[in-house]
Amino acid sequence: MNRRSRLLMVAAGIVLSLCILAAEEITVQAAEKEEYDFLTSGVGEVLDPGAISTDTPVEEETALNINQKFENEKERMETELAMANVQNALNVRAEADEKSEKVGLLYKDCGGTILEQKDGWTKIRSGNVVGWAKDEYLLFGEDAKAMAEDVGNWIVTLDSAAVRVRKEPHFDAEVYGLLAHDDSVEFIDIINDSWISVDYDGEIGYINTDYVNVQFYIDKAESIEVIRARERAEAEKKRTANRGAVPADADELRLLGALIYCEAGNQSYEGMVGVGAVVMNRLKHPAYPNTIHGVIYASGQFTPAMTGKVAKVYEGTVPEMCMQAAQAAINGETTVGGATYFRRAGKREGFVLGDHVFW
Repeated sequence: MNRRSRLLMVAAGIVLSLCILAAEEITVQAAEKEEYDFLTSGVGEVLDPGAISTDTPVEEETALNINQKFENEKERMETELAMANVQNALNVRAEADEKSEKVGLLYKDCGGTILEQKDGWTKIRSGNVVGWAKDEYLLFGEDAKAMAEDVGNWIVTLDSAAVRVRKEPHFDAEVYGLLAHDDSVEFIDIINDSWISVDYDGEIGYINTDYVNVQFYIDKAESIEVIRARERAEAEKKRTANRGAVPADADELRLLGALIYCEAGNQSYEGMVGVGAVVMNRLKHPAYPNTIHGVIYASGQFTPAMTGKVAKVYEGTVPEMCMQAAQAAINGETTVGGATYFRRAGKREGFVLGDHVFW
């Protein structure tokens, strides 16, 4: 090997050693950072472009100390927030008119961001509801901020992809875990300019303030669609809630199955259970007999019982599905809540199930 080749090899070795040392230094620095960048699927995984204001660079926002961040949020609350000043709920309408369609309800202790004001009305955004509310039922400015601080919560959000939550307010402390960019935790207190305490899964954790923002959260309005969906779910739950089993022997079970066949043999299983539940609801009601036989054969109540059709089915064959529906009703199952009447659906109001209306 000539002298030139040996010199090139020595030089390459020196460069390689420098690269290794530089890499180790970068690794050490990264390990010491409180901030993480998880680039799993490109920038979109860690950064929401819509969340960055072109007027306020990230560097400037991060440079604010924690007290300034709180003051900025409080100022925003005082100038942009409206709070509901009602005992129960305030109508939010599509237009600034009392006759306009309701688009949501703003409940007591809830608030929203002011979008526009005119003629004694304020247009607000609260959750997924955007609409108009009358000013006489709202609080603004200092009053709104005071109410919000009384009923709301400070929430810590992250500027970074992820941040360590430590057990003590210093960099050498043990770590509870990581908060990801989409996570938020409840703020507890400012420790100093560098650390705040937060509620981390029931434990008091500490986060370095360089990587966080704070936002004030209050309860939001509900849209009419959400309210109606919840009411339907609650009504369904009530309608099908078990009402308690009643002891019954084999003859009573068969008799109830025979009645179900006569009244609802051509209906769905749910409709069959509904007829059986009516009998059981009557049995539990003080205005009716307290036995299955007594309820079914009460004067003027069930036509198939009066005509003898129930007795014929009882003596013959009761379909298995009718027997299953009878057993379900005896076990306390219901598809019609506490209804004690039913008839063919038509003019009568009530809960319609198949060809019958129950009430």
